[in-house]
Parts: sequence; structure tokens; C-alpha cells
Amino acid sequence: DNVEWSEEQEASARSKVQENSSQLLPQDKQEEYEVNAKRYWDDFYKIHENGFFKDRHWLFTEFPELAPNRNPNKNGDSVHEFSNKEESKNEGLASCENGHCALETRAANQLNLIKNTPKICTEELATQKYSELNQSDGDYPGSSASYRILEVGCGAGNTVFPILQTNNDPGLFVYCCDFSTTAVDLVQNNTEYDSSRCFAFVHDLCNDQSPFPMPDKSLDVVILIFVLSAILPEKMQCIVNRLSRLLKPGGVILLRDYGRYDLAQLRFKKGQCLSDNFYVRGDGTRVYFFTQDELDDLFTTAGLEKIQNLVDRRLQVNRGKQMTMYRVWIQCKYRKP
Repeated sequence: DNVEWSEEQEASARSKVQENSSQLLPQDKQEEYEVNAKRYWDDFYKIHENGFFKDRHWLFTEFPELAPNRNPNKNGDSVHEFSNKEESKNEGLASCENGHCALETRAANQLNLIKNTPKICTEELATQKYSELNQSDGDYPGSSASYRILEVGCGAGNTVFPILQTNNDPGLFVYCCDFSTTAVDLVQNNTEYDSSRCFAFVHDLCNDQSPFPMPDKSLDVVILIFVLSAILPEKMQCIVNRLSRLLKPGGVILLRDYGRYDLAQLRFKKGQCLSDNFYVRGDGTRVYFFTQDELDDLFTTAGLEKIQNLVDRRLQVNRGKQMTMYRVWIQCKYRKP
């Protein structure tokens, strides 16, 4: 944990990024990846189902706002309490597959999926459903809850289900959404899915006409785990603005995402770069690598106050492959005044 980089290592990383970003994809190809973004993520979840981004019980150490006792660190300075027991148990940690570098390993206790008829919640159905609700009268999913959490980009539920399993607060309600219909189907068809405590829905963050099932100023927590990096950089500010409006005064956004010069960025080859620090993977999904200042600008412009904004640099060793891997992540907490 907290690995210091030498000037030589930093210079080497910068050189690799200059090399792999020296040749940008043509504009028509870039537009194609934007137009077909949903299809690429649907394909990703059809292939991997819930098998890629795994055990996230570290969430409660890093983000105590999600735990039952909810005793968050006020100054947000102390972190890096990941369980090294978990890391040593799981030697596949930080394995990279097709440019997706997982923060977690594929833990043995795989979530059990039911392969029955999917409960598809398309955007069209969602729009119709939400328009029928009178949110001002409190008639919306989770309206009676005292503590509401939204995870954006929920994937197959690898954050949502640990929260539901760990946090038995009777006042808790968890919303989760994803761009991918396939991902939302996986969540809804999981044996752990409980519609009395959770509401999963399809949502396109980049479409500001795409509805949320809850009114503004109704959420205590918004979670963004390796999600903002998948979005076109010029659309990020609008998205953060929209999410901040959903927060109650005192509510927080919790983010963990890829940092500049992470292993995943250095592994890209020439010809996969879309724009500065923004790349397309072999499977068509995209990823951006942030600096702390960039994230601070996004959140403060949206009217949020910094609680925490730190770089987590760590050295990981894959004993099986005898490889050392330098990971760079950024973790943020920003509060609505």
C-alpha cells in the first residue's frame, strides 16, 4: 500500500502514455464507439455475467457510509485499510482481461444467478412507469425509507448485494442502475434480489431526459465505482451535476476509479487512444484515467464539498505468473452542503 513512485518510474509511465496516445482513432470510428456503447457493455455482461468484478466487501472499510452503523470518518483522510488477508488469499488480484483490470479478484463465493425469464426494465417502460408516479406525494420506490443509496453503473450487482447482505438497517433502500439491460437483468434475476429493499433499473446517464425513479434531494449516498471513467469525457460534468441534484443536503458521492498511469493505461497499444487519457478496449468498451484535480473540478463545479480526494498507489504481486503490477486508483468523497 502507499507505494512511492520514483522519478524514473513516473517518467517511464509518462513515456508509455505518450507513445500509446500518439496515434488517435479516426473521428468516424470514435463516433461509432459512442453510438454503440450500450451494445458493447451488453456484450460484456453476456460474456462475463457476474464473473468479472468480484468480492467488494472492502467497500465497508473504505466507505463506512454504506455499513449499518454508518460512522463515516469526518475528515476523510485515513483510508488504505483494505484487507490484506483477502489480497493474500486471492492471488489473481488485479488480473487484466481484454483491458479490464479488476480491482477485485473473482472470489470463490460466486453470486448465484437464476436463469429464468429476465425481468427486463427497458428505458421506455421505465419512462412510462415513472411518469405515472406522483413523486411529490412520495409515491415512488423506496419512498418510505429513511436511508437511500443509489449505485450508478451497478453491473451484475457486485456492490449492491454486499450492501444488502451486510446492512440490515430496516430503513435502508438501495437503488441501482446500469446502461446495460443485460446487467440489470442479471441483478433482477439474482437470488439475493429483494424488491422490498432494492430497485434495479436501466438508465442512460448521458441522456438528461432519461428518468430517475426518485425525486431530487432524496438520496443519502450515490456510489460511482469504476463508472465515470467509461463515459465520454465531455459528458462527465453534466452527469455529475445531475447526480448531485439527487442528493439530500449532507448527502455524499463516493467514487473509486482509475488514476493516471495505472497499469491498465500503460498496457494499451498504439491505435487504441480516442483522446487524451481516454482509450477503447478490444471489446469496444472505453476507459478514462483521471487525475485528482480533474475529479475535484467535476465535483466542486457541481456544488459539492471535498471530504476526501486521494491517490491509492499499490504494488501487487501475482505469484502464479510471477508478475509485479503497479495499480493507481483515485478515491473521492464529496458532500452536498
